Amino acid sequence: MTLQEYLTSLRHKTVAVIGIGVSNTPLLRRLLAEGIAVTACDRSSREKLGPLADELEAAGAMLHLGEGYLDGLTQDVIFRTPGLRPDVPQLLAAQRQGSTLTSEMEVFFQVCPCHMIAVTGSDGKTTTTTIIAELLKAAGRTVHVGGNIGQPLLCQADDMEPEDWAVLELSSFQLMTMDRSPHIAVVTNLAPNHLDVHKDMAEYIAAKENVYLHQGKTGKLVVNMDNEITNSFAEKAPGTVEKFSRLGKPSNGVWLENGIIYRNGRRIMPADDIKIPGVHNIENYMAAACATEGLATDADVDAVARSFGGVEHRIELVRELHGVKYYNDSIASSPSRTIAGLHSFKQKVILIAGGYDKHIPFDVLGPEICAHVKTLVLCGATADKIRAAVENAPEYRKGAPEILEANDLREAVALCRKAAQPGDVVTLSPACAAFDQFKNFAVRGRAYKELVGSLT
Repeated sequence: MTLQEYLTSLRHKTVAVIGIGVSNTPLLRRLLAEGIAVTACDRSSREKLGPLADELEAAGAMLHLGEGYLDGLTQDVIFRTPGLRPDVPQLLAAQRQGSTLTSEMEVFFQVCPCHMIAVTGSDGKTTTTTIIAELLKAAGRTVHVGGNIGQPLLCQADDMEPEDWAVLELSSFQLMTMDRSPHIAVVTNLAPNHLDVHKDMAEYIAAKENVYLHQGKTGKLVVNMDNEITNSFAEKAPGTVEKFSRLGKPSNGVWLENGIIYRNGRRIMPADDIKIPGVHNIENYMAAACATEGLATDADVDAVARSFGGVEHRIELVRELHGVKYYNDSIASSPSRTIAGLHSFKQKVILIAGGYDKHIPFDVLGPEICAHVKTLVLCGATADKIRAAVENAPEYRKGAPEILEANDLREAVALCRKAAQPGDVVTLSPACAAFDQFKNFAVRGRAYKELVGSLT
């Protein structure tokens, strides 16, 4: 089915689109341009939506805004925004009355004319997705990047050619109701995350598994052999499996041995060729090399590793001032991500941590902070929980690390400036989401960069 055929099938139906945000705005515009009866639902007020509300109404949309934005859903087709659980009472009631529940990404999987590679996991999704795209581009292929990053791809599907590649980053929220899988699926790792939205860890894992469970025999699954959960997926994969590992040697896949990355026995490159720091980025390159086996050469992998400078908000060097290097790792919204960031530096750092409470445990973070942090600056809703995890760690000694508290990010940066000596590293790597003070991790990261940039 093409995108145009799908849109034509909606012309005599009513459609609701939940969430008037980045991913759904192009969809709303396309549906309205096709003359489809659309209700746009969002918790935001009309004032907050601003000119976009006027634009959508002028194009023919009915707006359903505010706290009761989910009430009274009776449309034939309902597009769910990824952050909304599919089992909220209003959606269940609509489905019982005959509504079809879908999403922008689910429809893209139905109409995409080209091959797809999808990446999911708890950490490393964006960087791995970007590396895969860069490898395919280096191999001369046309690539479309989307999902959680880049542009929403559904409305671009008609411009794609069969020989193109769509490379997608997919979250657990996008995958929860997915009944199709990509040609190549990559799971970077899994650890507790988003337990403020998912009922439990089992549901979180089950959502992630949709990235490969609907593959056929010609599909390929790439998993992290060093992660117990992802390694267990290999037994259930319908198609072939490739594994990557820093600690062992998979029978089919990519591994690290004596500082050299190998792909099925062939030397690809020294790990030191990778421009972006951190052992987790070695894993990201190994995952990407597995995904692009037969699509990009070993020379392509090495060339990209030498030149690719990384993705914003991921151990991003902001500036060096008076011999102190300031890094922005705002993407680190879980303990495992922060731990990976801490392991990227060869010295103890000054760490800014804390933020929105996703109800995930910080126990594993305490010992790592004791081992890798000289000064800990806490702010945000989880400050007390992180402090407790550090002070309860067996390795903790009073003053090691020194623990400071700030009311907000501005005060945290000021405390770091005061504590830092020439040769020190300061890193924002919060181990938490940003929602207690910021719209998202990117807004938090940019705020941090502005604050660091204003230091004199």
